[in-house]
Amino acid sequence: MPKKKDKSKIILQTPKGMHDILPEDFVFYKTIYDKAEEISNYYGFMPIKTPHLERLELFNAGLGDTSDIIEKQMYTLKTQGGDKLALRPEGTAPIMRSYIEHGMQTWPQPVMFQYQGSFFRHEKPQKGRLRELQQFGLEIIGEEKPVAEAMTIRVLTLILEELGLKSIVVHINSLGDKECRNNYRKELLGFYKKRLGQLCRDCKNRYSKNPLRILDCKEEKCIEIKAEAPQMINYLCTPCKQHLKEVLEFLDSNNISYFLDTHLVRGLDYYSRTVFEFFEEKSEEENETPIALGAGGRYDYLAHALSNKNFPAIGGALGIDRIVQTMKDRSIPVRHSKPSKIFFIQLGTAAKYKSLKIIETLRKAHVPVIQSISKDTLKSQLRIASKLNMSYALILGQREALEDSIIIKDMDTSTQETVPIEKIVEFIKKKL
Repeated sequence: MPKKKDKSKIILQTPKGMHDILPEDFVFYKTIYDKAEEISNYYGFMPIKTPHLERLELFNAGLGDTSDIIEKQMYTLKTQGGDKLALRPEGTAPIMRSYIEHGMQTWPQPVMFQYQGSFFRHEKPQKGRLRELQQFGLEIIGEEKPVAEAMTIRVLTLILEELGLKSIVVHINSLGDKECRNNYRKELLGFYKKRLGQLCRDCKNRYSKNPLRILDCKEEKCIEIKAEAPQMINYLCTPCKQHLKEVLEFLDSNNISYFLDTHLVRGLDYYSRTVFEFFEEKSEEENETPIALGAGGRYDYLAHALSNKNFPAIGGALGIDRIVQTMKDRSIPVRHSKPSKIFFIQLGTAAKYKSLKIIETLRKAHVPVIQSISKDTLKSQLRIASKLNMSYALILGQREALEDSIIIKDMDTSTQETVPIEKIVEFIKKKL
């Protein structure tokens, strides 16, 4: 008989593929988001926030029936009112939905957005791949010129570099437009028809539905076959060749390292022309398979799939969880908040009443303090201050509360002196 699982243990575990961001890691996430916002704000990207839940049809129409997200990765639900919703698996389709819904095509073009938050994909958890993932992304809607790709790639590269990841290489390719991609599709079908028996089960299914998706397969045997597959760059029409050429010239002029990855595709059907991924260049000693720190591309056909209107667009996103792990692996330091050296102690009812006012005075003066205002005894509060290696303790007792004074105790020498509350900020700043 199978052993029953302990319910209490199940309740006290996060769902598979999801995790808590604890205080020691939270500082990494905050550092990354702060840097990303700082640079994106400067370049003119406006913040936008879309709901975690969207109508299921939005993703079905926008991402393509053969994408892994649609076939097996979405978290979906049906409301009591009968609406079919999905936890957002990516950020681009919701932002295009918002752009169209709110008539942003009437704004000065292009419209440039930045976004951040949680996204959800039911896939096999592994290193750098979670079911709830954190992303920071950029979208430029209403611009068809290659400068939009250059801007997106430049800003995302800057974010990675200024976080301390110095050897960033952009893998880049072109998927062409609908016309030249159809020619390439025919060549792929011919190539893989002779090798159908060697493909994994998923790729055998992709062969008839969307052969370009075979190039995105991570199975080792499919990767080996891909090396000999036709290259999209040889089938680009003249306008698509020129577009890619101008994108690469922008990268060259900005000293952005790139690798022309002629088999690179993205897993969503809305991409056209430029696609790219960001990698940290590995040393020869590191045998680990590199994981993409971010990715993106042009999606000129998405608006039409959602609304029968045409709005050219480009976007990209960084995988924040992967960047955090990379920074930790590389021992890249992050800036912690200035640690407090002062512990605030209160004793008695009158002191408790005054405590919050004094703490607020210190906050406004940018003097960090730690307190345990729920404790009542001097001994218990001093014990906490000692464990936290505080330099000073501010002690407000009943007498001090009545006299509008406070005791400052040096935790190293055990000496103390009493000062008026109105001079506490000036006195502490001199001490520190």
